[in-house]
Amino acid sequence: MLATSHASALHGVDAIPIAVEVNAGGAVPQGSNPYAVVGLPDNAVREGWRRFEAAIVNTGYKVPRVKLVVNLAPADIRKEGSAYDLPTAIGILAATGQIDTSPLKEFVLMGELSLDGSLRPVKGALPIAMKAKKQGFKGIILPVANAQEAAIVKDMDVYGARSLREVIDFLEGKPGLESVRHIEHKEPEGLQTSIVDFSDVKGQENIKRSLEIAAAGGHNVILIGPPGAGKTMLARRLPTILPPLNLEEALDTTKIHSVAGRIAAHAGLVRSRPFRSPHHTVSDVALVGGGSNPMPGEISLAHNGVLFLDELPEFKRSVLEVLRQPMEERRITISRARISVDYPASFILVASMNPCPCGYYNHPEKDCVCSPGQVQRYLNRVSGPLLDRIDIHVEVTPVNYDELTTRSQSSEKSTDIAVRVIAARKLQAKRFSKTPGVFCNAQMSSRMVQQYCLLSPEGYELLKKAMQKLQLSARAFDRILKVARTCADLDDQQDIGLEHLAEAIQYRSLDRQGWAG
Repeated sequence: MLATSHASALHGVDAIPIAVEVNAGGAVPQGSNPYAVVGLPDNAVREGWRRFEAAIVNTGYKVPRVKLVVNLAPADIRKEGSAYDLPTAIGILAATGQIDTSPLKEFVLMGELSLDGSLRPVKGALPIAMKAKKQGFKGIILPVANAQEAAIVKDMDVYGARSLREVIDFLEGKPGLESVRHIEHKEPEGLQTSIVDFSDVKGQENIKRSLEIAAAGGHNVILIGPPGAGKTMLARRLPTILPPLNLEEALDTTKIHSVAGRIAAHAGLVRSRPFRSPHHTVSDVALVGGGSNPMPGEISLAHNGVLFLDELPEFKRSVLEVLRQPMEERRITISRARISVDYPASFILVASMNPCPCGYYNHPEKDCVCSPGQVQRYLNRVSGPLLDRIDIHVEVTPVNYDELTTRSQSSEKSTDIAVRVIAARKLQAKRFSKTPGVFCNAQMSSRMVQQYCLLSPEGYELLKKAMQKLQLSARAFDRILKVARTCADLDDQQDIGLEHLAEAIQYRSLDRQGWAG
């Protein structure tokens, strides 16, 4: 007898429908394995036989001594992981006549089985549910820990089961499982509080201003200065002034974290912007994604959030260079012999570095012990093309004693800065409302820059002089205009003024000739 259940395979951040075909029949020679699986399964799928055999028996059913052939179709797509346990076990019960097969065509089934028949959570519940709805299925049955995540998808029944027994009872029409209520995504009414705040930072007002611009326009920023000046402290507070995720951004972010298996049990949408801070020993695969079974890397996990690279020159050169294309295209393509997948990678890069090996080049009080050659070699660990893709370069100077000890000085709170950032983002959202996938100034194409970043004749003359003096590239030209557009948005100005352009130009400090002596 032949029975077919339905499942899904993950491909990048999307799902592909999979038909689990189970054929039962024929005698099994003594001592041979009655079970065979075809359709490019990996080891986790092959080993599933022992799991769902025990789960079926411990649930009160049996696995007859007949030949069982499972085909995961289409057969030219590799099937990975343990999420096929549930649809295969249900298919075996249906093919051997122990349960009714008619309800199987209405539902997608996913879940890993324990030996006692209980269900363990799986990866990718959200993209699987989205695909099931698109394919016209009535609903999806999956582990209860994944139900809230899948319930994000509207107009589809989502059932969270705790065991194989509950799934069987539901398919046989017995009471038990109930559809999980859809959780509406609501924009936060107020700004979220955090244990860190910009008010913790003494002084450094110019750095706070540059990070405010970076947050308002989604710009990449690099902080360069001596150790202890506050670079890491400032960078870690950037998420506190970023605007909340809108619904489209939240769905994209949740899909990536779901595929990576980083959604907490019983959790729904990812509502806060990601902040990823990989150690400088990270490999290029861990940073951009990939592997024998491609998975999202740190740059994709930071999608719609912040990627913080502390001590930038300490990262391997090969690791830094793979960032160049994703920073430009805001996505990463992982290509292998048998597969090619795309992962989103639209993030704000925040990098920090010392100016030299000893850390005190250009320090106002301490002398640098490095030779000019050592300083230049240290700075050359970060390539020019990578720096060219960073919009804002900021020199961080140490905070003096008076600033550290003055208690009467009231430093601006993150919530106060965030109000201005959100107002600027609202202007950008209105500006780019007819352009899908563009939410902030940093994401503008060259054509959009020409449309929205017009200057006065005096502005073009100022930019011309800056281009000639600093020998800037065409990419730097566009990025200066984008930053200037953000400065104008923060001032609620429709036109880019000379003061906005001048501020944007000053943030190209590492482009100056002779900066490193």
